[in-house]
Amino acid sequence: MKNSVKAFAPATVANVSCGFDIFGFALEKPGDVVILTITDTPGVTIKKVEGDCGKLPWEADKNTAGIAATLLLRHLKKKIGVEIELSKKMPLSSGLGSSAASSVAVLTGLNDLLGSPLSKDELLPFALETEEAACGSAHADNVAPSLLGGFVLIRSYDPLDVIKLPVPDDLYCCLIHPDVEVLTKDARSILPAEIKLKDAVTQWGNIAGFIAGLMQRDYELISRSMQDVIIEPARAKLIPHFHEVKEAVLSSGALGCSISGSGPSIFALCQSLSITESVAEVMKAVYDSKDFKSNIYVSKINNEGSRLL
Repeated sequence: MKNSVKAFAPATVANVSCGFDIFGFALEKPGDVVILTITDTPGVTIKKVEGDCGKLPWEADKNTAGIAATLLLRHLKKKIGVEIELSKKMPLSSGLGSSAASSVAVLTGLNDLLGSPLSKDELLPFALETEEAACGSAHADNVAPSLLGGFVLIRSYDPLDVIKLPVPDDLYCCLIHPDVEVLTKDARSILPAEIKLKDAVTQWGNIAGFIAGLMQRDYELISRSMQDVIIEPARAKLIPHFHEVKEAVLSSGALGCSISGSGPSIFALCQSLSITESVAEVMKAVYDSKDFKSNIYVSKINNEGSRLL
């Protein structure tokens, strides 16, 4: 058995416009990196956390990295010691699946350290359980794409049924993270408790159209389907200048634009790298004009997901 391993798990875009809690895809960057080391003292210890500005707890039972390791060791009945060094490569509370990336990186690395007894699909329930412990909801739209890669559809949670969808070769994502914090619990608390049947039918049609667009590599259909009439209108008010960014992005050739996860990050899907880079500049220009700090990312859909380094 190895003594140490280094693993990476990518950031993700969840919800993806009309697909609240059922759509998600992985980015090539940013992501989290962990180093796991076997020790003589049984149990999980977090030795180092960097890139979090001192915000994350070092207690193993309060950090998703530590929780994930504990769950996997318990399941496999391994009474060994594991030391975790966590390097956060993305902002916290950003809508990029930060907690998911930490747990997925640990599960990927620890599984390898233990001789790879489980497949990635078999690791997914532990990532879900970690999400539930961290934020009270076992949603898979971040952990599934971070672990498995690609664009995923969560058809069902009980029983869990996750499907990877095909992605057109020229589909790219640009994403901007403005320097503002949106807590997931706050973003969920403002969602409507009831929706009109008319809106539900519109949303269902867009979800089906989006899937058909991906499978047929029909960019115009993808674009027409990127309409969220339920979640985005409620959450947009939490994100400064969201509507200005969206209007500018759509005018610059993006297929569609919406909120990444619970926000505040905003993503756009584009056909080709050149369009994506131009749209990214437009995104940045909007926030620069408002004297708002922001970080920009450009990426293809990451079909690999988590990996060893």
